[in-house]
Amino acid sequence: MNSDTYKTIESSSQGIYKEKGSRFVSFAIPVSDQEEIKPIIDKIRKDNHEARHQCYAYMLGHERIIWRVNDDGEPSGTAGRPILGQINSFDLTNLIIVVCRYFGGTLLGVSGLINAYRSAAASALQNALITERTIQEYYEIKYPYISMNDVMRILKEEDIGQSDQSFDLECRILINFRVSSKEKVLNRLSRIDGIKCKYIETQ
Repeated sequence: MNSDTYKTIESSSQGIYKEKGSRFVSFAIPVSDQEEIKPIIDKIRKDNHEARHQCYAYMLGHERIIWRVNDDGEPSGTAGRPILGQINSFDLTNLIIVVCRYFGGTLLGVSGLINAYRSAAASALQNALITERTIQEYYEIKYPYISMNDVMRILKEEDIGQSDQSFDLECRILINFRVSSKEKVLNRLSRIDGIKCKYIETQ
């Protein structure tokens, strides 16, 4: 992978693992921030209310430093960690995996639980469409109307994304481009008379 790319899943997927009568139903769902997490878990809990446990792990951000695991009553380290282990194994981010356990009457033991939650998480990811995305830098640029042609030529030649535009005596555009082209893009834009570039975010 290039330094300005990351892998995630394109859309939601499901998996299942069965062991000694217990069913482990897994859901892998793409997310972009922590605000989305609780509603997803709440919905899965509601839809699978007969399941004894709903354990999960999630990873967020292209730097892969925002994560959490939850064992939901299973012995510590037997559910959330193995699920997270599969997210790491596939080198993914911006997703949550929830595994619902329907108890079959037979205890699986610590190693059995770890294997079951790991296998259920892997099943959901094996059924997912994995995609590679580029990390984008977002800037707000402002420039005089007279510089419009110069700006537009650079945006076209460098394949720069544009949104939230307003054109007046002073024009304003929200632009985005991949991190690896940052120095070249900002250097070209800085040569335009009267332009102001303001960093917004990286995502």
